[in-house]
Amino acid sequence: MQRRDLTGTVIAVTGAGSGIGRASAEELIDARARLALGDLRAESLTALAEEHPGADLAQVAMDAGTADGANRLVAAAVAEFGHLDSIVINAGVGYFGGITDWDDEQIEAMVATNVAGTMWATRAAVRQFDAQGRGGDIVLIASVAGLAAANSWEAVYAATKHAQVGFAATLAREVTPRGVRVSVIAPAAVHTRFAFGTGRTEDDPELDAYMRPSDIAFAVRTVLEQPRRLRTALWSMWSMAEQP
Repeated sequence: MQRRDLTGTVIAVTGAGSGIGRASAEELIDARARLALGDLRAESLTALAEEHPGADLAQVAMDAGTADGANRLVAAAVAEFGHLDSIVINAGVGYFGGITDWDDEQIEAMVATNVAGTMWATRAAVRQFDAQGRGGDIVLIASVAGLAAANSWEAVYAATKHAQVGFAATLAREVTPRGVRVSVIAPAAVHTRFAFGTGRTEDDPELDAYMRPSDIAFAVRTVLEQPRRLRTALWSMWSMAEQP
């Protein structure tokens, strides 16, 4: 199979300052793509850019849980590079605990970023794809928690991931005829700072058995490099040390 060359393609990435988002950005920098990177923490994007001085990067400090943030990220990609080819919707929020353990703000943050944020970013990208008239790629980072009943300490988080998976499957029916590919990557546990302080700790021995952010970044690059005649609807990923 002939891989698509990503050199010069314009890709937006949400949550690009750390974890899976940062690893995906670095993988795409290696592929010589031009990137519009969004994150709530501007300093994390600055640090990433400083580590890759030759990369073509636009940086956007944004709240991924808002329509304004999504619109500004896509606008920055177009302003800097002239168009948009793909978007990687990665930004996410998660807290571990029982349903009575989460306060209002934590539940609202998970829903705002994981569910509404996915829709805001998708809408902004599809509007741009439609205006360009040549299709594009949407890669959504979900979770295996959105594929079946999850652990007993992540009900709200799992609900947001089920929402993402259902949204993507139905969205694909809408936009595939317009040349827009929708791909969902659903990893199991990944060794990041996700949920530290709300169910995970840095010294948790289980972290060593988890996948690395670079593993998920590999999947992101792979689905983007597929020929345009192919589409990966759902790619679930597990480490060899975990049981599906």
